[in-house]
Amino acid sequence: MSEFAYKTNPETLVLFDVDGTLTPARLVISDEVKETLQNLRKKVVIGFVGGSDLSKQVEQLGPTVLDDFDFCFSENGLTAYRLGKEMASQSFINWIGEEKYNKLAKFILGYLSQLDLPIRRGTFIEFRNGMINVSPIGRNASTQERIDYEIFDKEHKIRENMVAALQKEFPDYGLTYSIGGQISFDVFPTGWDKTYCLQHVEKDNFKEIHFFGDKSFKGGNDYEIYEDSRTIGHAVNSPDDTVRILKETFNI
Repeated sequence: MSEFAYKTNPETLVLFDVDGTLTPARLVISDEVKETLQNLRKKVVIGFVGGSDLSKQVEQLGPTVLDDFDFCFSENGLTAYRLGKEMASQSFINWIGEEKYNKLAKFILGYLSQLDLPIRRGTFIEFRNGMINVSPIGRNASTQERIDYEIFDKEHKIRENMVAALQKEFPDYGLTYSIGGQISFDVFPTGWDKTYCLQHVEKDNFKEIHFFGDKSFKGGNDYEIYEDSRTIGHAVNSPDDTVRILKETFNI
């Protein structure tokens, strides 16, 4: 804890989801949010926890992201940094094994090939260190295509139905499926949701851990950490919402 002693409330940790919480989905952080976080960091310990890998978080939060946050949790904390130094990491492929992964990937690609969608782009399965990310439209979709797809998905329940099909096909794989963002869902071992990052902060013995996220509903990728007994959850709808609640809660 001594590294945080200079802060007003060093025993308070505030964690943030990225997409829809600190930034608009897949876009960059605004100057207002950045400034609010800088002011907040003088008072408390801050960190982000996102499902994406660090390279995407660098794109969104800026090249100095490891210096701008006390804790950086990429891929739900499977890749983790404390004060810029990397902590122990974990691997999805080692956990599941090549044989099971091949069966899973074949089923996903087969399912996607049967879908009627208005457009398709590229990267339908993105392999990450701690999970795979599945996108029916493809992760190379433009910002406008993502917005249009999200509306289409809400109406036709493409992701919701696909998750149900995967749960039925692989009931014994021990996997969790989490819908997040506008165009995709994550697949990872049960327990490797955003609560995974909390093990990295146990030894700091924080008295309060706050979490801000926009997908705090059941099935959303913030739900588990938002509901966790170790955290105080704040549901937000946008980065503007995050700024407003931070100013009210922490008097910044």
